[in-house]
Amino acid sequence: MTKPAQHSDQVLISRVLIVGGTHGNEFTGAYLIKKLEHYPALAHRASFETLTLFANPQAFAAKRRYIDKDLNRCFRRPDLQNLNLTSYEDLRAREIDRQFGAKGETPVNVIVDLHTTTSNMGLTVMVDDHPFNLRLAAHLKAVNPSVNVYALPESRRAAAGLPSICPFGCTIEVGPIAQSVLNAEIFQKTEALVHTVLDYLDQSNQGKNVSLDQPFTFYRHVGTIDYPRNGAGEIQAMVHPQLQFKDYQLLCPGDPLFLTFAGETLSYKASTPIYPVFINEAAYYEKGIAMCITEQQEMLI
Repeated sequence: MTKPAQHSDQVLISRVLIVGGTHGNEFTGAYLIKKLEHYPALAHRASFETLTLFANPQAFAAKRRYIDKDLNRCFRRPDLQNLNLTSYEDLRAREIDRQFGAKGETPVNVIVDLHTTTSNMGLTVMVDDHPFNLRLAAHLKAVNPSVNVYALPESRRAAAGLPSICPFGCTIEVGPIAQSVLNAEIFQKTEALVHTVLDYLDQSNQGKNVSLDQPFTFYRHVGTIDYPRNGAGEIQAMVHPQLQFKDYQLLCPGDPLFLTFAGETLSYKASTPIYPVFINEAAYYEKGIAMCITEQQEMLI
């Protein structure tokens, strides 16, 4: 079991940003932002200010993931400072950072970024390894045991995702759902999880959160696996039917991994069992990712 996360001094939250539409064809977060903008009282909490952001309106209007490049890969600090980067998403990233980043007009303490996936990820909360974020994720799982916690070992603040412009928060991934589709059940589950986050932050500001007396299970990212390809880069096999939709389930050496177009089964060859996630995610074909791989761990918070 992983050693307990060290409790830092009390973190006081003054401003929270809820983000949707970072990818224009992920409708759940986009329409939830529209709802919260229409009914702002729903996101109001007494101890902090809640703001909303519709991150990529042009891509949403075009029903595309992005216009020029993935907005959620545009927030590395050198890229934000590089004025030679002039794609729509690069300009949008600088605008978002100027408004909500640490040195922005209205800097935020916490970002909750809403996403959906075509993979069978269920309710997934993605965090880095900062103790505050891990405690938030552990609380969400304690409230709703169906929540999966996906931990990124590197700091989000060194990454290129939109949440990296502030120290605290999480990304919510919910699926499976097709791109550019609304599903009422997924919408309601996402909305409920957002409210649980806001309630937790409000309780935290009031010093009401307590340590959990049991360890919580999470999945730590350790790498990715691409599809088999030929010399021209063309995919030569599909995710095996026995693995499809088996996100967060144990994959052992020798288990089916891919199925070639000729009908040959390609097995998982490594010596260590893994837990694959984002299996066959539609948006990851262009990124050379058939699935991400994780290790299951436990931690006492």
